[in-house]
Amino acid sequence: MISPNEMNRSRKDFWGQAHRNFAAPHFRLQKSARLINKMAPSSHCTLLDVGCARAALQPLLKPNIEYFGIDIAIGEPAPNLHEVDILDSPIEFDGRQFDFVVALGLLEYLGGVQEEKFREIAQILSPRGHFILTYENFDHRQTSIYWAYTNVQSPAVFRASLEREFIIEREWPTSLNWRHSQPVRPLMRAVNMGLTRSIPVVTPKLAVEYFFMCSSRQAR
Repeated sequence: MISPNEMNRSRKDFWGQAHRNFAAPHFRLQKSARLINKMAPSSHCTLLDVGCARAALQPLLKPNIEYFGIDIAIGEPAPNLHEVDILDSPIEFDGRQFDFVVALGLLEYLGGVQEEKFREIAQILSPRGHFILTYENFDHRQTSIYWAYTNVQSPAVFRASLEREFIIEREWPTSLNWRHSQPVRPLMRAVNMGLTRSIPVVTPKLAVEYFFMCSSRQAR
């Protein structure tokens, strides 16, 4: 665990160290890849991973999905990966538009610039593209707030901000857990991997995070 004192170093150094804990695909990333692979056409399409860390999503995707990533700290440089601090620079990649833009476990760290970043993503999303993102459920019965989060808000407030730029087509929990953590045991992982709908009453209190699948309002 990285201590708060280490935040005195640059953001790049902080995230370069933090990304080492996520080199292997974790539960949320595996579930995201399953969703994207199911949605993607059989023909060539493009995807931008905002906050891609070590690009662990890339090998989980079908070959016809051309992967691009941006992050403040890129572990292994590559032509399809750009090292960018999106707090200081716009979200974009060589003027391209993308069929999919994903932001997984990112928005919790974008305090003060959330709506600006939503607008930037809407600009680079292709007319029929999808923006897929996750956001922590801060209304969980046992809320756990990581000390480095700068963007803590209720799901209702977050959704209202998201809907200013996007049409939310679907919303569902990444996983349900009595404790505010992703499932670890094989049976719970299997059950939650197949969970694609919200459950009234249960989801608001037990959802660890929410998935949102959106399309841009500018395309309508």
